[in-house]
Amino acid sequence: MINNRLKIVSIYILLCIIWGSTWIVIRTGLTSLPPIISVGYRFFLASLFVFSLMKYNNFKLQTDKTSAILYILMAFFSYIFPFSLVYWAESPQAGVPSGLSAVLFGIYPFFIALFSYFFIADETINASKIIGMIFGFLGIVIIFSDSFRGNISSFFLGMSAIVLSAVMQAAMLIVIKKYGHHLNPLSMNFIPMFLAGIILLFAGYYLEDSSQLKFNSAAVLSVIYLAFFGSTVTFTSYYWLLKRVNVVVLSMIAFITPIVALLLGWIFYDERLSFNHFVGTICVLSGLLIANLGNLKKFNNLGFKKS
Repeated sequence: MINNRLKIVSIYILLCIIWGSTWIVIRTGLTSLPPIISVGYRFFLASLFVFSLMKYNNFKLQTDKTSAILYILMAFFSYIFPFSLVYWAESPQAGVPSGLSAVLFGIYPFFIALFSYFFIADETINASKIIGMIFGFLGIVIIFSDSFRGNISSFFLGMSAIVLSAVMQAAMLIVIKKYGHHLNPLSMNFIPMFLAGIILLFAGYYLEDSSQLKFNSAAVLSVIYLAFFGSTVTFTSYYWLLKRVNVVVLSMIAFITPIVALLLGWIFYDERLSFNHFVGTICVLSGLLIANLGNLKKFNNLGFKKS
């Protein structure tokens, strides 16, 4: 039991680190590839990684009616629409600053809590989780408060796209939590990612200016990293955790990944860390601690004895 809990914590931290790094990698890739084509290549390649791992581990693809419906819903509402919206919002065309994107996507845990309260009876949304979410969101606002300076109304469409993406992903996660218990965390991603990749590539080459394509090292490496680590590893791990962790606590990863992105920017790009960054980080970590108070009590009761 203790080893399983440590595994859960380790995977949770791994997700925060990898998804925190994808912010920088996405922006790097968008300097060479248009947004829809970029995300299309990401998910098409990710589906090939998933398929290879399925074959290696001899995992079967569930083909019952419920699984088939979930695959279609995931393709559109976990991958195609949400990621197209986020990629477009962060592209030069929409120009939403990364900090503002992080704050807007911070509504994700709140919609998770709202949807789970109404649609999942056994998910507990207690006071500690609500307070934890408020602290986490406040921390993100503090960290990226500089993003609110100037006229942000020019980013209205991009901001709306990010909010819509967060709502879609929250709703889809609750659907998977309620109806996808039987799905394998790895193989459940194959058809949705494959469909997403094919549809997005067709849409991208039809709608976007293919003359912008530059298959340089930045484009190729960003797609490979986002496909394997940012999609195959993360979504498989995320859905594995979904069966074992409270959905609200799981969704609070959205508060931590921007902090990881800040740290990586400081380490690799010599970006400055301000006092607001430290205060906001403390708020986010405090919120995560508060939201997990119940889990920490259970962890302490797993057999540790006082000496």
